[in-house]
Amino acid sequence: MDTERTEENGRSDLDEWRAYGKGEAGALARLVEKYRRPLFGFLSRFTGDAGQAEEWFQETWARALARPGAFTKPPLAPWLFRIAHNLAMDHFRRLRREGALPGAGTGDGGEREDGGEGVPDVAAVSPDRVVATRELGERIGAAVAALPEAQRMTFSLRMDGRLAFREIAEIQGCPLGTVLARMRYALAKLRAALAEDYEEWKEIR
Repeated sequence: MDTERTEENGRSDLDEWRAYGKGEAGALARLVEKYRRPLFGFLSRFTGDAGQAEEWFQETWARALARPGAFTKPPLAPWLFRIAHNLAMDHFRRLRREGALPGAGTGDGGEREDGGEGVPDVAAVSPDRVVATRELGERIGAAVAALPEAQRMTFSLRMDGRLAFREIAEIQGCPLGTVLARMRYALAKLRAALAEDYEEWKEIR
């Protein structure tokens, strides 16, 4: 994801942010649209409800706009995802206080980046394969949701936010090595959980 320039006018995120501060509403609209997909995808990892994810998406922007002077150095993504990360963590802490969520481990230990292959072209496969692909996607989503909280957060910031590991370490307030370990454990667990699904995926490509 290009975090330096918007597609429409070549402005940097900071240029757009400042333009909005001067009253150009379209500048904010372009930023919101630019980050909608990755930010909404990240938030969706932590709620199975699209309406809730949309509320969090809007609240992330509301918190950002409440502190316009906090964004002074591009790109916007690390700062924006830090706000979304903190919002999700606040939600989990509140649920724990209310007894609605069991305590979760740090996810730093336990069981001991891929180049990845392309997603099948839906238009080029038969309807039964489209259904199979959709079901596989749901199983992958469930496997990610089953990761310990810290690992899931790290995985999502990396895959949805396309953030560098050092940026994730700053967001989570932990050493770079901890973030790398969390990602390694998350990938190992996903590979183990989805071993059979991977073989199925290769067959429907």
